[in-house]
Amino acid sequence: MTTGPAAASEEGTDPGAAPGPDLTADDTADGADGTDPGTGRFAILRAARRAFTQRPYAEVTMRGIAADAGVSASLIVKRFGTKERLFNTVADFGPAADRLFAAPPPELGRHLVLTIVRLRRENLSDPLLRVVFSLGNMDERTLLRERFREQVTARLAGLIDGPRRELRAELITGQLLGLGATLSLHRPGAGELATAEELADLYAPALQLLITGHLASSDGAHQADGPGGSDR
Repeated sequence: MTTGPAAASEEGTDPGAAPGPDLTADDTADGADGTDPGTGRFAILRAARRAFTQRPYAEVTMRGIAADAGVSASLIVKRFGTKERLFNTVADFGPAADRLFAAPPPELGRHLVLTIVRLRRENLSDPLLRVVFSLGNMDERTLLRERFREQVTARLAGLIDGPRRELRAELITGQLLGLGATLSLHRPGAGELATAEELADLYAPALQLLITGHLASSDGAHQADGPGGSDR
C-alpha cells in the first residue's frame, strides 16, 4: 500500500480534480504585499505549511487545513485538487528563491537578508525554515531536502564565482536558516524591534564574504601574525 505524498486521495477530496492555476506560485501571487483578496489561497498555503511541518503527511487532512485556514475543504480541492498537489506546492522553494536571488553577486548578501525579513513579514512565515523543522516519514523529509538542495543551494552555487562554490553555497543557506530560526525563536526580539535595514547592516557582511569568496586578505593577516611576519 502506497503511503506518504504519493498517496494523494483521501476521503472528501477528488483525486481527479484539476488543480488551481499557478500551483507553484508563491503565497504572494494573490498580493505582492501579502494580502489575500478573497481567494483564500494565501490562508490555505499558510495553514498547509503549518500542518505539513508539524505533523506527518498521513496525519494531515484537507478538513484540518481548511479549518485552520478558515475556508471550506471544497475550496482547497477547487484550488489545489488533492492533498498531494497541495503538499508539492508547499514543498516548492522555487518562488522564494526567485526573490532571494534577484540581485547581482556584489549586492546579494544584503539583498538576501532584506528579502528573508520582508518575506517573513509579508507571509507571516519563513520562506525556507520548513526544510529544517519538517516532520514526517523519511520520504517526505527526503523530498523537502532534495527540493531545497536543487532549488536553493545548487542554484546559489551556480550564481557565485570562485573556489569551493558548493561549500560556500551550503554555508550561505545555513546562515539564512540560522537567521530565520533566530527570528522565530526570539519573540518579541530583533525581528520585531529592528528594521530590515538594521538587520542587514549587521548580518549581511558575513554572507557577502561567503558570496565573493575573497578570503586571501584574511589568510594574509594570519600569516603576517606568525613568526617573521609584519603586523602592519
